[in-house]
Amino acid sequence: MSKPLWIKHATQLATLATKQEGPRSKEAMSELGLIEDGSLWIENGIIQAVGTTKDIEKQYEKRLTEAEVYDAKGLLVTPGLVDPHTHVVYGGSREREFEMRLEGATYMEIMNEGGGIHATARMTREATEEELIEQTSKRLDSFLQHGVTTVEGKSGYGMDLETELKQLRVMKKLQKEHAIDLVSTFMGAHAVPFEYKGKEDEFVTYLIDEMLPLVAREKLAEFNDVFCEKGVYTPAQSERILEAGKTYGLIPKIHADEIEPYGGAELAAKVGAISAEHLLKVSEEGMIKMAEGNVIACLLPATALYLREEAAKGRKMIDAGVPVAISTDCNPGSSPTTSMPLVMNLACISMRLTPAEALTAATYNAACAINRQQVIGSLEVGKLADIVVWKVSDYRELQYLFGVNHVKAVWKKGVQVVNQE
Repeated sequence: MSKPLWIKHATQLATLATKQEGPRSKEAMSELGLIEDGSLWIENGIIQAVGTTKDIEKQYEKRLTEAEVYDAKGLLVTPGLVDPHTHVVYGGSREREFEMRLEGATYMEIMNEGGGIHATARMTREATEEELIEQTSKRLDSFLQHGVTTVEGKSGYGMDLETELKQLRVMKKLQKEHAIDLVSTFMGAHAVPFEYKGKEDEFVTYLIDEMLPLVAREKLAEFNDVFCEKGVYTPAQSERILEAGKTYGLIPKIHADEIEPYGGAELAAKVGAISAEHLLKVSEEGMIKMAEGNVIACLLPATALYLREEAAKGRKMIDAGVPVAISTDCNPGSSPTTSMPLVMNLACISMRLTPAEALTAATYNAACAINRQQVIGSLEVGKLADIVVWKVSDYRELQYLFGVNHVKAVWKKGVQVVNQE
């Protein structure tokens, strides 16, 4: 058995502890469970005790000399960050499109000319499974360096059976081999394949009849996502796909109302989606429906910045009672970043979240968006010891000192995986 781990004397220990089972909204998003001079006692990768350093010294008085000690004096300690929306498995790169956008081309114009998702689909189809594992591993390493200990990953860069399964199998292998936890989402409906243009309903039927059964049989995904957007999939087509996924036990997610109001948020509430993503153009009615249905708004401020779009109305959604999570949306075309600290900065600057709300959105609520709040997202007894120590003494500095990676150390399931002295 490994030694116990004792992290002590944290100037601030942000536990994010809560008695609430589901995602937090409104004022609850500001409750960080702060402990001054905080300590954690960890054994076998599980948190055994949380409290002040004096509390832990008293509780483990006869065992203190057994522990490996990490002194966090002058530092902030938080749960590991959770990224609940990425497209982390892909082949190739799209830096030319970045230049095209700067020259005035729009997202949809680039995609309709064979770029965008279609370009990455071609490169992902051509990549071997081994090549995808190597490329994705490097991105996951970078996530860890930025304090992220759990990542959701979507397929969708194939839109054919072989490549969709290849992406999901890569994620399944990396979940076993990489230190980070990788949660898989099937997104065969990421775009309409060229060969099905004008025959979108036929592709929806193919996805439902051919793809979903195989994904379910191999247990390759927990969630089922669709890009509900004008020119991609209609709300009716999206509903067919999401309802079909539910029959195989796949939990619905939805890319909604990114480019124009299209009823995606309303559909998320109707089908009981765990989250709706993007939401730059969500309607007032959509916000109301999401709040009523406790659907998590997974907001992606780095994507809006990269596309030079106005960010989603995060402040308005929180005030309306919608639980909010945030994510990098790591992908090759519209958000090629692995920096959740930057995303927290942007959530404050462009969406008017408070520093406390941004931290909640990147930890506890993000864990809720991938159905992992029972084991991660907060520092509580019985949960996994996914922990970040930051080179700041106050949680507000994470958002104030923007564009900087403040990570000093990271533990995943009680094992130190990052040490940036």
